Amino acid sequence: MKVIAVVDDEKDITNLVAFHLKREGFSVRKFFNGEDFIKSLAKETYDCIILDLMLPGIDGISITKFLKANEKTANIPLIMLTAKGSEEDIITGLEAGADNYVTKPFSPRVLTAKVKVLTKKRKDEKIIKRNELSIDIEKHRVNCGTELITLTPTEFKMLEILAKNEEKVFTREDLLNRVWGYSASPTHRAVDVHIKHIREKLGKCGCYLKTIRGIGYKFSLEK
Repeated sequence: MKVIAVVDDEKDITNLVAFHLKREGFSVRKFFNGEDFIKSLAKETYDCIILDLMLPGIDGISITKFLKANEKTANIPLIMLTAKGSEEDIITGLEAGADNYVTKPFSPRVLTAKVKVLTKKRKDEKIIKRNELSIDIEKHRVNCGTELITLTPTEFKMLEILAKNEEKVFTREDLLNRVWGYSASPTHRAVDVHIKHIREKLGKCGCYLKTIRGIGYKFSLEK
């Protein structure tokens, strides 16, 4: 059973989130401050973390940076759940390392759906299927419905990375490093141009490549 940590000082919200997660078969650990949550990492392993930004003591941004700097916890999917919903707040949270950002008031069902997406083990997929989009990794073949899409090797790799990590936000720097390598010379503009070309080639499936303003891109089936 997958274990989800919910860290929020508002007990009503924590209990509401826990209730919906448990209904979907998740095990839930509830924390009302950052200190107790961090202490739990010594003995607990989580499949996803739902974290409030405004916490007593250690704030959510500091906790996120701590998690991403620790090899043991760096790859745990993290959703920020907070009342701070300005564009600047969202950018700050995502740049700190959050995989997704949900603002209060929120739909518990939508939040639970995001957790389900982020906790699916899709890294070893040979064929990635997302609605009518199909990406065959071994054959290097992409289809949107019955239409065969021709992508360059770089475009294919970028689409594969985004689709495999559905709902995860990638900065332009992340994509540069993942696609071209750390010593790459392309600029952030190169990422934007490639995304534009992929969207155009994918046609109606291009809507799944979402722009996160001021940060980068993600793959999402949400309309």
